[in-house]
Amino acid sequence: MSGSNIVNQSGVYGTQGTGAASNVPGGRYGAVSWIDASGNFWLFGGIAASSPSTDNYFNDLWKYSAGQWTWMSGSSNYNQAGIYGTQGTAAPTNTPGARFSEVGWKDATGNFWLFGGLGLDSNGSSEFLNDLWKYSAGQWEWVGGSSVALQNLAGMYGTQGVPSPSNIPGPRESAVSWTDSSGNFWLFGGVGNDSTGSLGNLNDLWKYSAGEWTWMSGSKFVNQPSTFGTQGTPSAGNTPGARYEAVGWTDATGNLWLFGGASGLATFSPLNDLWKYSSGEWTWVGGSNIPNQSGSYGALGVASTGNFAGARVAAATWTDAAGNFWLFGGDGYDSAGGVGVLSDLWKYSNGQWIWIGGPDVSAQAGVYGIQGTPSASNVPGARLSPASWIDRSGNLWLFVGMGEDSTGTLGYLNDLWKYEP
Repeated sequence: MSGSNIVNQSGVYGTQGTGAASNVPGGRYGAVSWIDASGNFWLFGGIAASSPSTDNYFNDLWKYSAGQWTWMSGSSNYNQAGIYGTQGTAAPTNTPGARFSEVGWKDATGNFWLFGGLGLDSNGSSEFLNDLWKYSAGQWEWVGGSSVALQNLAGMYGTQGVPSPSNIPGPRESAVSWTDSSGNFWLFGGVGNDSTGSLGNLNDLWKYSAGEWTWMSGSKFVNQPSTFGTQGTPSAGNTPGARYEAVGWTDATGNLWLFGGASGLATFSPLNDLWKYSSGEWTWVGGSNIPNQSGSYGALGVASTGNFAGARVAAATWTDAAGNFWLFGGDGYDSAGGVGVLSDLWKYSNGQWIWIGGPDVSAQAGVYGIQGTPSASNVPGARLSPASWIDRSGNLWLFVGMGEDSTGTLGYLNDLWKYEP
């Protein structure tokens, strides 16, 4: 639909606040995305690399509407410090610092909220963040958390199950987030600091509601193992283990679903366990209770109890109007046991996985076809940490990520795709 079929493209910003057919965000991964009440797509932040030793963080905010990108706020330059202003007060000069692997959500009134990530604080220091922001009526407001990133800044957990204005999750990146049917925001895991300021993988579950954080489940200490219990049986003692770059969905009744991620830092140990959180309890629904599992694809387009997406991190996800979950790509295990960047498309429906499309082996180049023209042979290249949306017609949209372009070259993508189920 838009962008380049070649990696590592610079952004074309145009004039701030003015859409144009030539505008497009530059290649990146680890951005956050959402859809507003009018059905427009929004994108914030992410990261690209100018050299093997230099990372470039973004804090640009974009809107995609009527086939055009508009640069809305933030800088067209890399590595910008945050401008926090006064806590609780929106201002046109406020803007979050450049970052990637943050989380975000949209509230019931259409405001966008942003939390954490790895990036730049008010001093321009690069560190794990736990600042909370709201974007409303064209202005950013610093709502909570710290404006100064400290290496050992601890999370303030309080009492499990009890909200408090003094509670705040510790700084982190690569967490997973959801919005429930009541409009509350939920946060799980990632890489960051626990209650002692120790750095590692987290498995704490938080809820943000009515302006207060509540520690709901999991440990306040890093690097905790999973407690699986009996598959299919909820229990107060069950909990997913500490992990980063997992993905999640919310079902029609507001239950939270969690899939995959990785449990190691020194070694890459991706997971393919599927969990549901409902009525205050976790249920291990499916997948393996050990890491590094290959995908079981079955026949293309055919649901089976034997099918299961392979262990992976940093996939794209959607929930359609019928309540089905969709999964694309990520970095992990293919059908042959190979480890690499993936471009397979899956649907989870009525308790079964269906391999919908894309190759069942990793590291595949994109097949772009003709821009703006759908084709059964088209498929986005393998990628991790893309942005994703679902529009009002139920079409799936995929943008950016780190992956393979039309030539099979690995890099930072800025191609925009639409999938019509």
